[in-house]
Amino acid sequence: MSSAERPRFVSEPGDENLTSAMLSDSLDAAGLRSQVLERRLAPLAPGSRIFGRAWTIRFEPSTTDNPADPYGAAIDYISAIRSGEIAVIGTDQSNDSAFWGELFTASAIGAGAVGVVTDGNLRDTNKIVGLGFPAFSLSRRPIDYRARMRVVETGGTVLLCGVEISAGDLVLADDDGVVVVPRSREDEILTLARERAAGESTVLGELLAGESLRAVWDRHGIL
Repeated sequence: MSSAERPRFVSEPGDENLTSAMLSDSLDAAGLRSQVLERRLAPLAPGSRIFGRAWTIRFEPSTTDNPADPYGAAIDYISAIRSGEIAVIGTDQSNDSAFWGELFTASAIGAGAVGVVTDGNLRDTNKIVGLGFPAFSLSRRPIDYRARMRVVETGGTVLLCGVEISAGDLVLADDDGVVVVPRSREDEILTLARERAAGESTVLGELLAGESLRAVWDRHGIL
């Protein structure tokens, strides 16, 4: 998918209150019960949250590189990222190297990207946190990917921890986990999630005011 073909995501007031749990419950309600990554990708900074469209890249093992332009494919990938997008990096849960660091982060921030999610490793992690860029990964490691991994595709579909993510899908990551909303179903899922967010606000207020859990459940059907 080219940059020109990728739709921008326009959030609505209140979307900042949506959580991975709300989206997960909404996906369940719509019959999509396998859209949460099977492993929790930890945020570098607790309390981080990102919500936007995926811009994908996939790596695989390789012991060779192009000495004249070893980072060319990754540079092209980051150069194509758009405002409001999330860098989604598929590595088949590789521990061979890191796949993202401080300078990639700086370039992504300059382009308006809102975060990075990978089933691989990050490096320069304290510097990424210092730049205020939300980042979620399986782990961290200082090793460069040159002659260890190579880019095989950008803008396609990657498999992260059991869930397929295509460029343009919506991704929400927070402390609880990472949830993927397929682009083809996003209107339905977002409607359900926004309704749930409004309902949970009401339920929370009633519970804090002393209503019983049973009475609130019977009234709203939300827990």
